[in-house]
Amino acid sequence: MNHVLCGLAANPALPSELVDRLIAVADADIAADLADRADLSHAQVVALAARVEETAVRLAYDGRLTAADVDPVAQPHAALALLGERAGKPEWARLFAADPVVERREKLATCADLPPDVVETLAADSDVRVGAELALWTTPEMAARLAGHPHAEVRSAVAANEATPPAVLAALITGEGLPPAQWCLVCDREETPFVHDPLCPRIDCDLRSGASCDGSHQSTVHEMQQMALRNPATPTEAVVGFVDHPSMLLRWALAARRDLPMEVCGRLAVDPRPGVRADLAENPAIDDALIRALATDPGHDVQRRLAHNPHVPLDVLTHLAGATKIGSTLLPRIAVASPAEVKELAESPNPAVRMLLAERRDLPAEIRDALAADPDAKVVKSIAPHPGLSEAQLRAMVDRHGVRVVAKVAANPDASSALLEDLARHEPPVPKALREVARHRNTTAPSLLACLADKRARLIAAGHPALPPPAIVELLDDDDSRVVEAAAANPSLPRDVMSVLVP
Repeated sequence: MNHVLCGLAANPALPSELVDRLIAVADADIAADLADRADLSHAQVVALAARVEETAVRLAYDGRLTAADVDPVAQPHAALALLGERAGKPEWARLFAADPVVERREKLATCADLPPDVVETLAADSDVRVGAELALWTTPEMAARLAGHPHAEVRSAVAANEATPPAVLAALITGEGLPPAQWCLVCDREETPFVHDPLCPRIDCDLRSGASCDGSHQSTVHEMQQMALRNPATPTEAVVGFVDHPSMLLRWALAARRDLPMEVCGRLAVDPRPGVRADLAENPAIDDALIRALATDPGHDVQRRLAHNPHVPLDVLTHLAGATKIGSTLLPRIAVASPAEVKELAESPNPAVRMLLAERRDLPAEIRDALAADPDAKVVKSIAPHPGLSEAQLRAMVDRHGVRVVAKVAANPDASSALLEDLARHEPPVPKALREVARHRNTTAPSLLACLADKRARLIAAGHPALPPPAIVELLDDDDSRVVEAAAANPSLPRDVMSVLVP
């Protein structure tokens, strides 16, 4: 990879004539960066697509290539991308439906609005991968037909398709009303009964770990049940029977559904597997009584996930803040707290609760200012990036709490250039703060030059347009290729240097 040319390809200040020169020599890496440019002319887009087909696919998905620009024989992947975006030609679909390369027929099967004759051809394809791909994306009518497909892999894909009619999903998950499947990927290849060794030594084997078949295609049926349980279109009455299923994976999938009766939720709340209970804890469908019961559950991740439930009462959330490590994140319940609740949270004697509130970025000025003066460093760290804080308040935070808050103060969008310069020179140095200074919109050349001393901050500073041009040019020879690429992409790189660098 030529990191200088990749950086230049992404440089928004690269003149159009140098873009032309880069297109003429582009490899896949350079072409990928060129494809990100918003200033490419249509002629440049077509030239770039002709140069590297992987990039043509991306340009097709972005709507920058039309059917008139693409030859389906020379650029099959780009043509399939246009078909996927409903921008290809119907005759292309018929061409690819008969393509000997199965991966192209698979890709075609993901496309919507295909001609009916093409859909029929794909549904009857001799390779099960094509039928499974079609089943995953097709219309309700075709999904209903494919639910009776003789291959269990196709049925599993039907179970994952949210367009599949609910009655069909119910039949798939219970097995009632459908003829038994005749094959699966295991019995296609192995004499049954067979259980695939998870540590299979065969380098040409692509069976899934643990795949098994004793004639009932049990591992594929299990996967189909998982797909149907995760599918919101599957009727509630068809899934509730899995609450006591011996498979933890099926109970786990059930716990995330939002249409469960409370009786079922209550049984899942005492599931022996903490992963099942944790998924249930975050489920907005559970009621207040279950929330309060799960709040005392010591199982791994249960309480933390419960804190992310949008319906958790504030008194429960206050308990969770002291009982589990939630981290610096804006919880859904905090985000929708009313003005009265915000005031209550701000006055909580528990600093962990005040810290959670401080993650909001729309607090009233008086509450924001009170949290900015909080005696607890955790609270101040959370509030420090809040917009609207004055320079005096930000400096006071650093004076009171030192290195514990410097990085968060540097992340404040209103931090002044003078403050950023002081933070960049802070003793002892704070590496995270240097990275925040390096990416800040108000940072200046002196601050950026100070950031170059830190390896990770240097990578960010190399792309900042306020970095002096001589420093940018020097970074083109840096030992870190990522820094080289960032410097080459810096819009403040002198144009005469760009011209020398492009072949």
